[in-house]
Amino acid sequence: MKFDGTALYAALIHELKNNLGLLSMTLDSIPMQVEPQHDGTVNDARLLCQSVIDRLQQALLLYKANNQQLQPTIDAYSPHDLLHELVERAGALSRGRLNIDAGMAADVPAVWFFDRELIEMALLNAIQNSLAYARSIIRIEASMVDGCLALSVRDDSDGYPEHILTSVATNTPYRATGTGLGLQFARMIVQTHENRGRLGELRLYNESGAVFSLLLP
Repeated sequence: MKFDGTALYAALIHELKNNLGLLSMTLDSIPMQVEPQHDGTVNDARLLCQSVIDRLQQALLLYKANNQQLQPTIDAYSPHDLLHELVERAGALSRGRLNIDAGMAADVPAVWFFDRELIEMALLNAIQNSLAYARSIIRIEASMVDGCLALSVRDDSDGYPEHILTSVATNTPYRATGTGLGLQFARMIVQTHENRGRLGELRLYNESGAVFSLLLP
């Protein structure tokens, strides 16, 4: 009998992700001691743990895409609620190291149609990247751009390297490691969203730092 390990592979990723989630909760429970070496080490461990969780989620996503199972579950969600929860998550991960700000444009509607789990995954990955490179502030925004809901993460880092900006703008592949890997998954996620023939879009640019934006049609 031929062994098919694909289902076991997916189950293993789920189990590892859940175990790391418990480890992350344990690290979150360690109190800060206002001692740079201790607090810095704990924060580094927390961010690394969350980064590994993100990578496991992306591996599961890739598995589903490879097996034609990546079908977004589109429903009506509140951009306001999503933004609020993302700010809370970013604040918890930052633990006061950075200012976490939010911006909601007046014309953003009360509901929009998208796969909340997938979009939240892509935005959290962008937040993780900003946590690693921002100097003092991360701003999470919702606005309307070209008739789409734009969900954005801004920071005051040195910005994206030119080769990444070019590859995303031209939809060409680039070396998928670190930040590049997360961006490739973000592009895969947003392009599963389609409305009247228009696909979702990932946009990157530098404006007093890095700006990551998902446009949902």
